[in-house]
Amino acid sequence: MTQLTLRPLRPLALIAALALGGAAQAEEIDFGNMTPEQEAAFGLKVREYLLNNPQVIMEAVAVLEQRENQQQAAADDALLADNAEAIFNDGFSWVGGNPEGDVTIVEFMDYRCGYCRKAFPEVKELLESDGNIRFIVKEFPILGEASTLSAQFAIATLIVAGPEAYEQVHDALVSLEGGPSEAVLTRLANTLGLDAEAIMAEMQSDEVQRRIAETRALAQRMQINGTPSFVMAGEMVRGYVPLDGMRQIVSQARTEN
Repeated sequence: MTQLTLRPLRPLALIAALALGGAAQAEEIDFGNMTPEQEAAFGLKVREYLLNNPQVIMEAVAVLEQRENQQQAAADDALLADNAEAIFNDGFSWVGGNPEGDVTIVEFMDYRCGYCRKAFPEVKELLESDGNIRFIVKEFPILGEASTLSAQFAIATLIVAGPEAYEQVHDALVSLEGGPSEAVLTRLANTLGLDAEAIMAEMQSDEVQRRIAETRALAQRMQINGTPSFVMAGEMVRGYVPLDGMRQIVSQARTEN
């Protein structure tokens, strides 16, 4: 649910426009220079109008929310344009789905995030059922040491064993029960037939740390502070989106293109 913080004068001006008969009259009111008597009279007028027309409050809030959403979308578009190369072609993030797909989805995720885990099967279903989506994973550990260890292990696997091994490890870590201790990660690598010793050694390498640091810096520039966060078909989507919602975004992008 969207949490809306009202800035007092803006909804007040909207309500005043309705209470006084139109936007033009509201614009003539100098809210900063009203006398105490004018303020009292104005307050009584607004109160009377709202008591008789309580639906106006919701109408004013809806207008404000729409304007703020439009402003946020415009700001997100600018952030996407300024950071496009790092988002879509950083040279180190894993690329799955259809690498030649006509739509790209980028996910900033944390293996210990409950909503990332909830989104995982739905993203997978979207990729498999669509077949024409390029999917990029941004390792963005923000929930403590267990998150960082998981991301380090996944990235080390990508470096040591390649993209197919990374995908196996990624899928396993999303559903991993319990903490990712060294023993657990070693056992996971061995179970998947990977070189556990080489991967564990790579986890603390400068290259692994660099990749995590670059993704964190990108997220900061993009004003991303939670997971999952997506870039879907050129649109910034902050938070979990159910499968039907993702399909609608992809479909709309194809229609517009």
